[in-house]
Amino acid sequence: MINIRKSEDRGHFDLGWLNTYHTFSFDQYYDPAHVHFRSLRVMNEDRVQPGSGFPTHSHQDMEILTYILAGELEHRDSMGNGSVIRPGDVQRMSAGRGVSHSEFNPSDTETVHLLQIWILPQSNGLTPSYEEKHFSDEERRGRLRLIASSGGSQSSVEIHQDAQVYAAVLDAGQSVVHSLNDRRHAWLQIVRGTISLNEIDLKQGDGAGVSLERELRIAAHDQAEVLLFDLA
Repeated sequence: MINIRKSEDRGHFDLGWLNTYHTFSFDQYYDPAHVHFRSLRVMNEDRVQPGSGFPTHSHQDMEILTYILAGELEHRDSMGNGSVIRPGDVQRMSAGRGVSHSEFNPSDTETVHLLQIWILPQSNGLTPSYEEKHFSDEERRGRLRLIASSGGSQSSVEIHQDAQVYAAVLDAGQSVVHSLNDRRHAWLQIVRGTISLNEIDLKQGDGAGVSLERELRIAAHDQAEVLLFDLA
């Protein structure tokens, strides 16, 4: 069973400094039919204008992943971390029992384009922590590269949930296959380009929730990039 979440059906707000699309209910956007998919709680596609960003604010009990598509994002948090992340970088912040942070576009000219992803943790009240790693195009090209997982296997960032997150960069005509074990579910997010999922055509911004399927066949029609979430 594959349920499609079309790009144009997402929640959308253009605040001038921020142009954002919400796959699931978030902040001022609420859709009872799309609150979360399994432990995947937030999938926001954000474009932040130069010199703008999210001022210091707090979170708790959430695994927060940031995936940069273009531009740069400067991160600061109450744990003392500070860095600038770029395309290929994956940032993981476990909010745990509470953390404050800010995210800012340091460029004077270039918009930063990113996905912000929230995953519900297996347990609350964890000690806040932070991690970031870089995954080159070569690592992700033509294959599903594990970028986040419980336990941080295969040099992925570690998340506190029974979930594996994969990224793939596909040239036109390339395809990848992912086997889904019994009682597992998947979410596929089309980051760029157009692909087919088990012969269903999908485009940039589309998402698909998958259950009761043994195999996911992802084929690129053009230059494409996808994120795949294997979820309990």
